[in-house]
Amino acid sequence: RPTQAVHVPVIHLHKTAATMQVSQQDFQKAQEQLKLLKKDPGNEMKLKLYALFKQATEGPCNAPKPGMLDFVKKAKWDAWNSLGNLSQDDARQKYAELVSSLVSAESAHQKKEASPEEGRHDGYETLIVTTKNNITKIMFNRPDKKNAINHQMYREVIKALEEAGKNDSTIAVITGNGDYYSSGNDLNNFTNVQPGEMEKMAKEGAVLLKDFVGHFIDFPKPLIAVVNGPAIGICVTVLGLCDLVYASDRATFHSPFSQLGQSPEGCSSYLFPKIMGLAKASEMLLFNKKLTAAEACAQGLVTEVFPDSSFQKEVWARLEAFASLPKNSLAVSKQLLRSWEKEKLHAVNSRECEVLIERWLSDECVNAIVSFFQKKSKL
Repeated sequence: RPTQAVHVPVIHLHKTAATMQVSQQDFQKAQEQLKLLKKDPGNEMKLKLYALFKQATEGPCNAPKPGMLDFVKKAKWDAWNSLGNLSQDDARQKYAELVSSLVSAESAHQKKEASPEEGRHDGYETLIVTTKNNITKIMFNRPDKKNAINHQMYREVIKALEEAGKNDSTIAVITGNGDYYSSGNDLNNFTNVQPGEMEKMAKEGAVLLKDFVGHFIDFPKPLIAVVNGPAIGICVTVLGLCDLVYASDRATFHSPFSQLGQSPEGCSSYLFPKIMGLAKASEMLLFNKKLTAAEACAQGLVTEVFPDSSFQKEVWARLEAFASLPKNSLAVSKQLLRSWEKEKLHAVNSRECEVLIERWLSDECVNAIVSFFQKKSKL
């Protein structure tokens, strides 16, 4: 038989060499990318990366097995040893692929966080305002400050209520971002004021507060508070102007006016005695009684309380059902309910703000706030 020529797969060999070279480059690049990750990938993932790195650089596990009580070294040894006879080339490739998947996942997460939330309104720094499924959600967004309300947030809530009152949403919802619903007035509103500017500060603050509360009184659609955590001060008093108040069982309600040398606002001096009776209202507004969610519900300030574990799921399912109701019917009915007392509420709001100007300018109030900050600094 004639001898057949042997064909050496030169091209194939060239491809293999190129692949090995790229794999080594990818491996080195992956090591640099891993250092740039901002989020800890977790212990399980770090063990996989460690094992693949050792396999890629040293080959199969050749280290002595650590003692049973050396948990960290044993976990690393087990991870490396589990790769068996995986080749160094394959280990480099798998290492690069794993790092690439972590980088992609983190990039996608960051992109999602950076991208505007669906239906998000522009022009807010202290709030997140969105409209979706016929619901405008106004979320206090100073979680690092327990959603304390500074002057900017007052103005932004006014703006958000104006927008929500005019847009196509059926209902509006107010809630808080983070552990707190809101810790009330940011007491820094009262600091760094020069002695000669105290009267000006008090009058301007009262004008802003009156406008803020007035927007709750005049809001034309159903307004629902979703109280996700502790609520203090002004964010408690305006609950009486909301149409429904849903609370997590970890929420509390506190209006420590006399403790700070101040007086009630948000129409609470009129609405709270009507809602919970004079004795219970006095206990809260005069003597700083803090209510649990269950107590607030029993006294009529809160509509319903939900377990914190299912709070968001249950409440938002209900809100979406409300938002599917005929919009104009809800608005007309809300305005009819409110119309009988709107004039009275505006009068109460005006009087409360007049009294607050006097309180803010009193030595008693200034001393109470200074004392509060001193106690806080000692904690």
